[in-house]
Amino acid sequence: MLRLDDRDIAILRILSAEGRITKADLARRINLSATPAWERLKRLERAGLIAGYRAELSLRALGPHVTVFVAAELDGHKVEDFTRFEGALDEYPEITACWALGGGFDYLMQVVTRDIDSYQRMIDRMLADRIGLARYYTYVVTKPVKGPEAPPLALLAGLQKD
Repeated sequence: MLRLDDRDIAILRILSAEGRITKADLARRINLSATPAWERLKRLERAGLIAGYRAELSLRALGPHVTVFVAAELDGHKVEDFTRFEGALDEYPEITACWALGGGFDYLMQVVTRDIDSYQRMIDRMLADRIGLARYYTYVVTKPVKGPEAPPLALLAGLQKD
């Protein structure tokens, strides 16, 4: 595991909010010259701490949409049941994120689609495809309140006490 210091944490925090920052601005913000800042950035990338760079999109600007969280239970709980369900998720582009859960529900899915009707058609398709979905619970997002933000990097790296 890579040992992180305050400057590494600062690089990760800055990049998580401003992925398009120039090398010179990044170096200035962490109080280093460009070459050592760039070397630190490359070390963080090689270590796998930076998984990628992407743009934050404004869905509102694209047009009407709805975000739905779906708590899902499978009809079976063998390894092959989980494998079948997880493998099938690529067939549903509306599912933008999915997490396996311990206790209670099996999965929590984030769905972004045009409207509730298209969401329900996707669920109906999942049920018809027999991918193992037994029950689902729908939670419609009425407004974003917080996030997504970078996790508490200093705390996770052990540089800050709970």
